[in-house]
Amino acid sequence: LHYLEGKNIVIDWRSADGKLERLPALAAEMVRLKLDVIVTSGASATRAVKEATNTIPIVMTNDPDPVGDGIIASLARPGGNITGLSTLAPELNGKRLEVLREVVPKLSRVAILRVSTNLAGGQVRELELAAKAFGVKLQYLDVLDSKNIESTFRAVSKGRADGVLVLASGIISAQRAQIADLAVKNRLPVIYHEPRYVEAGGLMSYGVSLLDLDRRAATYVDKILKGAKPADLPVEQPTKFEFIINLKAARQIGLTIPPNVLVRADKVIR
Repeated sequence: LHYLEGKNIVIDWRSADGKLERLPALAAEMVRLKLDVIVTSGASATRAVKEATNTIPIVMTNDPDPVGDGIIASLARPGGNITGLSTLAPELNGKRLEVLREVVPKLSRVAILRVSTNLAGGQVRELELAAKAFGVKLQYLDVLDSKNIESTFRAVSKGRADGVLVLASGIISAQRAQIADLAVKNRLPVIYHEPRYVEAGGLMSYGVSLLDLDRRAATYVDKILKGAKPADLPVEQPTKFEFIINLKAARQIGLTIPPNVLVRADKVIR
């Protein structure tokens, strides 16, 4: 879009490194910088900046459920100072459960790894509806700290789960390599929402292309810098999806991926 960093645009980067408690301070710091626009990644970051300012325009790159989270009024008319892109997490979690069931035909119990403070009601409703349709029982496990990943997997084994579904969260994402290792150690099939987990050794992921959303978010920044108001820019939904399978991880847990599932993968790691 013809922006060159250091020439006609300056970008200040901040990261909480998966430590959600740092977000309010980072948001306050960004507000003090009097920026023209703030770009956020994930619901926790968006919520922290929303609480810090109602005047500086905010572009969210990948909020799972911005209406359900109370971040915006509606997709068509976001209102306030926030706009950007949604990842449709509620609907896609049902699809992930369906894929997990195809890979594990005798699936009857699924553990859901989540951060409850991140989770909007829409995600729970979609999961419950899908679970009821497939005859699957759900076990919700809270990961409120990176230190309790191992104890969470002990709870998964104790609950005799046949598989695991991991929901989007900065805390959980920061521990993706450890989660992949524990999944292998416990011989558990796990489905994730983004490829980084699979690249770290996880079994499979199904979700939107976050890279595509990041690129599209830049068009919002461009429009706002040229005078558009966030309240007038509808929140867009994803158009590009990715299904990735790690056959190495499948072999490690003794799982055979059915050919009809394998053929649908956009990428296969061998």
